[in-house]
Amino acid sequence: MQQQMSVVTLGIDDVLRSRRFYVEGFGWTPVFETDEILFYQMNGFILGTWLRSAMAEDSSRSADGSSGFALAHNVTSGDQVAPVMDRLIAAGGTLMREAKAPPHGGLNGYVADPDDHAWEIAFNPAWPISPEGFVTFMA
Repeated sequence: MQQQMSVVTLGIDDVLRSRRFYVEGFGWTPVFETDEILFYQMNGFILGTWLRSAMAEDSSRSADGSSGFALAHNVTSGDQVAPVMDRLIAAGGTLMREAKAPPHGGLNGYVADPDDHAWEIAFNPAWPISPEGFVTFMA
C-alpha cells in the first residue's frame, strides 16, 4: 500500500477564531470554507479545521479534547522559528514552550492553536525543505 496521508482534520470550537490563527498566524489561505469547516491546500495533502460537534456527528465519535500528538511546521533556518511563533501567538495561539536547541541540533518551540492543538515550530538542519515546501527525512 502506498504511504500517504490525504487529509488531516482538526476539531475546533470556533471557526472565526481558528481561521484567524491559521490565516493571520501562518499566512495560509483557505481553498474552501463554510460556516463549520475550512480546508487549506498543503504541500501534498489537505488540512481541515471542522467544528467539533459536526465532526463528532459525522464520525459517530466524540471529538472532545486533544490527543497525544503534535503537528509540525518546519522552517528553513533557526532565525525563522521565533518570528513564526510570535505571529501565531499574536493571532490567538498560546505559548507552550519557548524555542530551544534539542540534542539532535536545530531549534524548536511549541505553540497551541486556539483549540489546544500543539504545533511544533522547528528548524532541523538534517531535514532539507524543497522550494515547494516538501520536507525530506534524512538520518
